[in-house]
Amino acid sequence: MAKQQMMIAARMLAAVLGLVAVCGAAAQSPAVSPQEADQARQQAAQQVTQPLNNRPVWNEVRTGMPQYTSIPGRETNVLVQPQGQTWRAVRVPLATGGGFLFALTLLALAAFYVVRGPIRLHGAPTGRMIERFTLVERAVHWSVAITFVALGITGLVLTFGKAVLLPLIGYTLFSWLATIARSLHDFAGPVLVILLPIMILMFLRTNLFRAYDWTWLKSFGGMFSGKHVPTGKANAGQKVLFWVMVVAIGITLSVTGLILDFPNFNQTRQTMQLANVIHMIVGMLGIIMVTGHIYLGTIGMAGALDAMRTGYVDETWAKEHHEYWYNEVKAGKIPAAVVESGVAGQYAS
Repeated sequence: MAKQQMMIAARMLAAVLGLVAVCGAAAQSPAVSPQEADQARQQAAQQVTQPLNNRPVWNEVRTGMPQYTSIPGRETNVLVQPQGQTWRAVRVPLATGGGFLFALTLLALAAFYVVRGPIRLHGAPTGRMIERFTLVERAVHWSVAITFVALGITGLVLTFGKAVLLPLIGYTLFSWLATIARSLHDFAGPVLVILLPIMILMFLRTNLFRAYDWTWLKSFGGMFSGKHVPTGKANAGQKVLFWVMVVAIGITLSVTGLILDFPNFNQTRQTMQLANVIHMIVGMLGIIMVTGHIYLGTIGMAGALDAMRTGYVDETWAKEHHEYWYNEVKAGKIPAAVVESGVAGQYAS
């Protein structure tokens, strides 16, 4: 009997000690809220019914750490790339800022045309025409120009079409337009990649900087003051346009465009996302610069379009806009055909 009473007392003592331990642990651990408890119960229930569709699994997936896969290739063992969310968040403000900058450029050119008007000749045309660009130079220039304009327009449609055009023309028409723009953009890109090196090599020597170009840059070619600034065959503004837009921007667009056009180069998703952001920024800068170039080459300067359309300019035009080049032609240092022509009305003020 005494032995049985001692066993009962030991059990009661153990129960009391266990209760004390549980109470102490509960006092030290933070209280669980009803919401957390409910989430834990839901998680436990989902773990039973859907063991691969729960928070722990997706937390692990979204880390971007490589897992096991039987499919060979780069990143095939990464189900979700977390940097993609950063890319999506960055694209929107960059595209919006580029759109506003492009709109401001159009407004500035329109205001400049209203205030300044087209740049016309001060002297009377002579009727004697000097060859400014050969047939091959014009063919290369127009090929690159048409390709770049096509890429610029389709790029604007793909970037801003959903926000600007979709509300105006509706889903059906916009879907056709976006499909055509995407296909044209994808196929015109490689054409530019082929033509661009030809243009760079062809016009490289003409666009090397000279000492007198600094004078042109300081006065911006007299575009605002109207003061005559002598220059070579290409003025400093055209040279800046060549090195920035044609060389730097053109090569950057070509490289990033190839990365985006051909994912079978085995590049990673992050590489393509970075290429997409660079392509968009540089593309907007190129569109803005080529817009200014188109303005000066058409309505902004009388006679400029004929130089690239026919290849010839009047002697007066050559002397007023490119005096050093004109002097070299007249001195025979630069071979250029000179023809008599009675048609020079496009140069008149």
